[in-house]
Amino acid sequence: MKRINFIAMLVVVSCQLSTVNCLAQPQKSRVQNARTTTAKNTATAVGQDRASLMFPTAVDVPEDPSWRRDIYRSIDLTKDENAALYYPVEPQGGNMNLFCLLFKLLNTGKIPAYDYQLDGVENFQPSNRMHFKDMLERQGIFYEVEGNSIKVEQADIPSAEVLSYYVKESSYYDQNTATYHSRIVALCPVLHRAADEFAIRDYVGDDEDMGTQNANVQKFPLFWVKYDDVKTYLSGQDVMTSNLNNAARMSIDDFFSTNHYKGDIYMTTNMQNKSLQQYCATDSLLKKEQNRIERQISDFEEHIWTTPIDSVEQARRDSIAAASVKGKKAKAADKASSSAARSGRRASASSGQKEKSSGRSSSGNSGAPRVSVRRQRH
Repeated sequence: MKRINFIAMLVVVSCQLSTVNCLAQPQKSRVQNARTTTAKNTATAVGQDRASLMFPTAVDVPEDPSWRRDIYRSIDLTKDENAALYYPVEPQGGNMNLFCLLFKLLNTGKIPAYDYQLDGVENFQPSNRMHFKDMLERQGIFYEVEGNSIKVEQADIPSAEVLSYYVKESSYYDQNTATYHSRIVALCPVLHRAADEFAIRDYVGDDEDMGTQNANVQKFPLFWVKYDDVKTYLSGQDVMTSNLNNAARMSIDDFFSTNHYKGDIYMTTNMQNKSLQQYCATDSLLKKEQNRIERQISDFEEHIWTTPIDSVEQARRDSIAAASVKGKKAKAADKASSSAARSGRRASASSGQKEKSSGRSSSGNSGAPRVSVRRQRH
């Protein structure tokens, strides 16, 4: 009996000590601990991924830059400069290429994707969000439904057929930090697949951005993803960047942020929403337009701290100067021709006067002799 009473007394004393410790804790600490616990519970409830904490990335594009130019590039993965995004075609241990990473993130619902529109411009509205299952059925990718999840075998992921990417690149000047940046805003994997001519026509309609590479291969843009949604995962995925030194590796995010990729411009953000092919009739004009846009961007970056130079304004000045020189030459030629004409008229006038005077003299010397008749007085 004494033993039971002793145990009861110990329980009462421990409860009292706990109460005293709680009351002794400063009010600010209790509030801070409560907020921390609430934040942790909220983060767990929304399923926040730890990748954003483990791999911090660059800041977002500001909403009000003083200068900005958006362009769309086509990145060809068959070129050595971009091969880092293609290999390995199938995952090897923890290594995988960009499309395999995006495919797995979409399958697990960690990132959203948006349907590719026929005009080629990204649309990140919630109404345009793509359903992963619809994309699998549209591209004929085999899958199995297991409960609430979708299972796709590794051999069925069309990683080898994704041979290019469309990327939206934004170059801007941030006046708040007085810095110039060029970074990726959106990504779109492009599937290269042999297809029947009639099936191609039914799928793409009249879209020029989805034209064939040759008679048997067709490009199928799959979906758009925001770079901000995937950059934390790209920071944690390394790729090989050299054929000579296989130990040379960097993350996919570093590959994009340091502009290691090479791509041709096929469209810019413009008020008429036209691609370069829509107003460049030949390949030579297309290449000239691509070089002109590249020069505009490089001119702004090079002269941002000195006298600003606008390529378009410079071209306008050059054309005006050329027209002025041409006008001066034309005026000089006109002046010379008018002087020659005046000289000709003067010469012809003087010759006419000579002919007239000579005509008069000749007319006076010719004909019957003049006879004077004197009047005589009778």
